[in-house]
Amino acid sequence: MSTRKLVVGVSAFSALALLVTGCGSGSGSGADKKTVTIWTGMDQPIIDGLKAKLAPRAKAQGLTVQWRRVDNINQLLVQKVQAGDAPDIALLPQPGIIKDLASKNKITPLDDVLDLPALRKSMTAGTLDVAKANGKTYGLMVSMNVKGLVFYPKKAFEQAGYSAPKTLDELNSLTAKIKADGKTPWCLGIESSTATGWPATDWLENLVLKYGGVDKYNQWVSHDIKFDSPLVRQAAAQFQKIAFTDGNVLGGRKSIASNAFGTAGNPMFQSKPGCYMYQQGSFITGMFPKNVQKNLDSEVGVFGLPPATAGGENPVEGGGDTASIYNDSPAARKVMKLLAATDLGSTAASNGSSFVSPHKDFPLTNYPLKTTQSIAKVAYDSTGFVFDGSDSMPTAVGTGTFWKDMTAWISGEESLDAALKNIDASWPAG
Repeated sequence: MSTRKLVVGVSAFSALALLVTGCGSGSGSGADKKTVTIWTGMDQPIIDGLKAKLAPRAKAQGLTVQWRRVDNINQLLVQKVQAGDAPDIALLPQPGIIKDLASKNKITPLDDVLDLPALRKSMTAGTLDVAKANGKTYGLMVSMNVKGLVFYPKKAFEQAGYSAPKTLDELNSLTAKIKADGKTPWCLGIESSTATGWPATDWLENLVLKYGGVDKYNQWVSHDIKFDSPLVRQAAAQFQKIAFTDGNVLGGRKSIASNAFGTAGNPMFQSKPGCYMYQQGSFITGMFPKNVQKNLDSEVGVFGLPPATAGGENPVEGGGDTASIYNDSPAARKVMKLLAATDLGSTAASNGSSFVSPHKDFPLTNYPLKTTQSIAKVAYDSTGFVFDGSDSMPTAVGTGTFWKDMTAWISGEESLDAALKNIDASWPAG
């Protein structure tokens, strides 16, 4: 669950307001440094798995690595950078902060630290670019999560003869087939307390990505393509076809805004499934009913939202934790190289944690669950990877109007025209 949307924290932009340009980063010479500190907000089982693999390799080079799990790491790290007391390495879930700190010369570029050509062959397409600024690479993704996944009740789905669609049109046909069989195709909920609306933004982001591809998606995230544009309207029309059509969603359109995202998919697992598909991120399996979690491989199936055209570009959206050097030294550089190893996550993957490696040459057999293997394969087979759009947009939009106006549109309080125009109007000037 390493995504800002699930816990409303300090955003990249408000956190960066704490940073005073010109403050020291506490780099020092570090020529004789033997202990390297790593900060992260990742779940403890993932940290334990990475630590188990990293520690002996660091020890072989005469180094000790001290890990620290930090809550609200975005804010605290920026404060520490400001005070000149940054850790040697930190893993952030927000690439926007990394890019901004890089623009202030607070982070060490990794172009001369890592073997980037080799990593580009090893890693999922696009993951090396999430923390790129001014042509230089400032971060290395270590742990990945995958979005735009469609989960289904495996036994009932297969018994009914349904199969994963290969295009969005086939997804629509599958939706119609399930409904024609007298069943409800989809579960859908976007309620998340003060963060209500974020699951709806994930839907729109994934569809913009499928229709527009990586380049146009990134142009949209930077507002070079407006919300009120043909591309975004095309994505909204597809979402509307799924979510607003009578009989498509359990509880109907009127229930979506008040249905909690964490439990919205649970009716899939009733003896008579209340729905047959639920779109969410890879973390959602940890929120399924306990009896389902215990038998995940037999109870749950998953496929990625399909491409717009068969055999066409099929990028995925996701997130992850990205390592950067904040306190440069030969020791920190050595540890960063160790963090780049393909097999770094083999213990984390095997210990039952939610870890997914960003390395596409990471053996699927390292994941003990077939469900996790399927999730990872969606990313590894993709044609590109993009970071969550609303997490990358200015705060006023990403966790503001985008959430709010998607919710208002879905609940029928405002038209799509009004929602798109409101979001565009909220984009900060400059």
